[in-house]
Amino acid sequence: MAFLDKIGFNKLKDGLTKTKDDLFGKVNRLVKAKGKIDDDFLSELEEIFILSDIGYDTSEKLIENIKERTRQDKYESEDELNSLIIEEVKKIFAETTSDFTTFDFEIKQKPYVIMIVGVNGVGKTTSIGKLAYNFKKAGKSVLIGSADTFRAAANEQLEIWANRAGVEILQNPKSKDPASVAYDTVQAALSKDIEVVIIDTAGRLHNKAHLMEELKKIKRVMQKVIPDVPHETFIVIDATTGQNGLNQAKEFANSLGGLTGIILTKLDGTAKGGIVLKINNEMDIPVRFVGIGEQIDDLQIFDSESFVKALFE
Repeated sequence: MAFLDKIGFNKLKDGLTKTKDDLFGKVNRLVKAKGKIDDDFLSELEEIFILSDIGYDTSEKLIENIKERTRQDKYESEDELNSLIIEEVKKIFAETTSDFTTFDFEIKQKPYVIMIVGVNGVGKTTSIGKLAYNFKKAGKSVLIGSADTFRAAANEQLEIWANRAGVEILQNPKSKDPASVAYDTVQAALSKDIEVVIIDTAGRLHNKAHLMEELKKIKRVMQKVIPDVPHETFIVIDATTGQNGLNQAKEFANSLGGLTGIILTKLDGTAKGGIVLKINNEMDIPVRFVGIGEQIDDLQIFDSESFVKALFE
């Protein structure tokens, strides 16, 4: 996968500054202090990985792979040691790289329906606005369905973001049935020949069982219009929540029969960006997008090569 354009890459690099300073800074200091790989080096390296939210299982896998490499070859200089660590970090992404590589893809069957799920407060509304902006920028017509019918503020915020993105939004303030709003949105998209539909949903996890049933109903009702929708179900996770975010993804995936991708927000606000490695190693759900700021163009398609380059360059 090609690297992002220079402006996009610089934004990614800036957004990952806290993680870079924490993770790479500690790794670099360890390499300089030790200069060779021994048991003490590996033990300290594993601790750095775990504290960066890479997680125990993923850290252990990285350490085992580094051990195996050092049995075969000698790594003596600082550059060689750093290169070895970077190469092994890259391999974590090898099997689960996202196949969502561009907003400018051909839509063969309109509308292309994306359902967005996640708990309140993770950046769902802003992510929808940014997704809509990117699709619009790629020349596609977009309709947002405001199916979080339980929070008036959610509808107002979504309308603001839709206006910023320059796309249409369908709302029904009088309705308390999110499934009916989703149904109307897909119907409207069909009649207007809209290319991309993005459906917002509620995220009241304190009433978990009811929420999950509501999301299932939204899917069923949309399928009365188009049998194979949604084409994508993305969960929004706040990177600062660490393991809690992964637990949320597992709960939503179990209830909805799978998720097709993760939108990882607020990476610029945490030193725990190592959670991206944990997600890729421990879940069968690819990270599709990363949020690295508050501006409308600060949502990027996730590219593992660029991510590692931004962390370790």
